[in-house]
Amino acid sequence: MEYLVFQLQGAMAAWGEAAVGEFRGSHEYPTASALAGLMSAALGLRRDQEAELRALHTGYLFGVGVCQGGALLRDYHTAQVPGRVAMKGRRHVTRKDELSFARNDLHTILSTRDYRQGVDLLVGVQACAGAPCSLDELRRAIERPEFVLYLGRKSCPPSAPLNPRVVQSDTLLEAFKVYRAGHAQASTRSVLKLAWPEGMSAGVVADLSVTRKDRLLHRGGWQFGDRVEHLALLTAQEA
Repeated sequence: MEYLVFQLQGAMAAWGEAAVGEFRGSHEYPTASALAGLMSAALGLRRDQEAELRALHTGYLFGVGVCQGGALLRDYHTAQVPGRVAMKGRRHVTRKDELSFARNDLHTILSTRDYRQGVDLLVGVQACAGAPCSLDELRRAIERPEFVLYLGRKSCPPSAPLNPRVVQSDTLLEAFKVYRAGHAQASTRSVLKLAWPEGMSAGVVADLSVTRKDRLLHRGGWQFGDRVEHLALLTAQEA
């Protein structure tokens, strides 16, 4: 089995969860939709390319090895945005477009946003039947991305190269071991937690199975469905 493996390291990251009200939480590791979004940016796909984005989401399975999930940082955030009435019929592609409205049409919104400090993760990608790109094509795109890659939010750039490599292995955990053994720039930290979806062979028994709402239904409408994810806490011998 082929896996595309790369690392995500950064001083700060924000892995969004379901947002309710003014609170914007961050998970310990990225959702499947966040990883598919990262690959979409590397390939140069835009947000309105609905068919291409859906094919990318459904064409791959994503597993994550948590070496360091990062300490929690909570930020009290304020921002100015135009009201819905003012925005109707007006082009607002960029932040500059939003702030070009008259002062009286701008409103202040408040939110609490979580970040993760000092993250160190490994990602394993497995292609499904009908995947739009080969794993080697994805590797080349991540090495030379069309759009800037970031760890959840634009304020969270990677602090080290992603170093994507395609490796041969029977399981996700073994793929991470092969990747780390073969590349000097890979993290030396052990994988403490493993997360993987249905259909991917992890190489360990799950300690817990959870439901995550990160399966893309409609990108334009920000609609996501449920999927099952398995988790395992690893011992030093397993890692």
